[in-house]
Amino acid sequence: MSKTPFVTKEKLEEIVKTYPTPFHIYDEKGIRENAKALKEAFSWNKGFKEYFAVKATPNPYIIDILREVGCGCDCSSMTELMLSEAMGLSGEDIMFSSNETPAEEYAYAYKLGAIINLDDITHIEFLENIVGTLPETMSCRYNPGGVFKISNSIMDNPGDAKYGMTTEQIFDAYRMLKEKGVKHFGIHSFLASNTVTNDYYPTLAKQLFELAVELKEKTGAHISFINLSGGVGVPYKPGQASNDIYAIGEGVRKAYEEVLVPAGMDDVAIYTELGRFMLAPYGHLVTTAIHEKHTHKEYIGCDACAVNLMRPAMYGAYHHITVMGKENEPCDHVYDVVGSLCENNDKFAIDRELPKIDKGDLLVIHDTGAHGFAMGYSYNGKLKSAELLLKENGDVQLIRRAETPKDYFATFDGTDFYSKLKF
Repeated sequence: MSKTPFVTKEKLEEIVKTYPTPFHIYDEKGIRENAKALKEAFSWNKGFKEYFAVKATPNPYIIDILREVGCGCDCSSMTELMLSEAMGLSGEDIMFSSNETPAEEYAYAYKLGAIINLDDITHIEFLENIVGTLPETMSCRYNPGGVFKISNSIMDNPGDAKYGMTTEQIFDAYRMLKEKGVKHFGIHSFLASNTVTNDYYPTLAKQLFELAVELKEKTGAHISFINLSGGVGVPYKPGQASNDIYAIGEGVRKAYEEVLVPAGMDDVAIYTELGRFMLAPYGHLVTTAIHEKHTHKEYIGCDACAVNLMRPAMYGAYHHITVMGKENEPCDHVYDVVGSLCENNDKFAIDRELPKIDKGDLLVIHDTGAHGFAMGYSYNGKLKSAELLLKENGDVQLIRRAETPKDYFATFDGTDFYSKLKF
């Protein structure tokens, strides 16, 4: 798969006259087309619903685009619940999947009528003490432990993950919930992250479908949905094959007909909670080269930093970089592309082969539409950037302004110090 920006150099040069770099920009057309493809891929299941993982890109304008094509929201905190409610979502359009959850967050999710997905068996009593009568529909998060394999390839290590209940616990949890009046049950599981294979969802689905049949037989619980969660990834590097969502949907369908249909469970709805797959390719971080440094290595300094995109510093993650206007020039220079934080891991690229970069060049850092802006922080007093939306008609809309020093100091309001600040 090639890496071509969805916005031209000429368009960016026009945009920066109004919105200086750095900024994140999102592609409305790409987002809509991808969401529609997901829906089509699972159209064989009449109850299918995508619950967009709000944590990936918590912006109401983005959520509204997805809501228009039928997506709900997967929330994991109070503020994500508040955002979803403000977008007009409530009830079973919200999935609340959290862990180590404070009482007030469970209470808020209950008030909204959200589907509550319990991460631990002890949370049954915890929730009941908060809300009294449990909802009629509830879900439990499952973690089988060990490692998760597809054929002979290890995809991830659920046994080291803090999430979910053991096999024994989930059976006990269903029995307890059933005794307490819960009538409809869901199963939720997330066993691998950012998989680029069409086999992940079908393999996971078959495992969960078999669990669902056993749960029904041994506890008598009515399984109303199975939530495959996230984990379907994107190819961050050029040349990587991308996931085929239609092949993935077909693989899940085959497992459904092989396991659930013979067990008389052909009314089970399939849910997903995708974030990265839904948004990552449809976001760019746009930054300007402002310095070059020639020491033990060749450095290009940008006006963006890890505050704007944390993944390379945090995980060593690869994000492709396009030097706008130089796409056809030879990549005959080797650079570390860095930001201005007082941390040596503040690097977008290390020893990256790129065309010659000159001060003033616009750089597009790809695949930042999910877990990009959202993971930002305020270390070094750095301020978060603006977020822009490239609309289908070619217009550009500001969907979040850039932070100012006043935002950074806002929580000192009410102290003696605040009055000394000069804005």
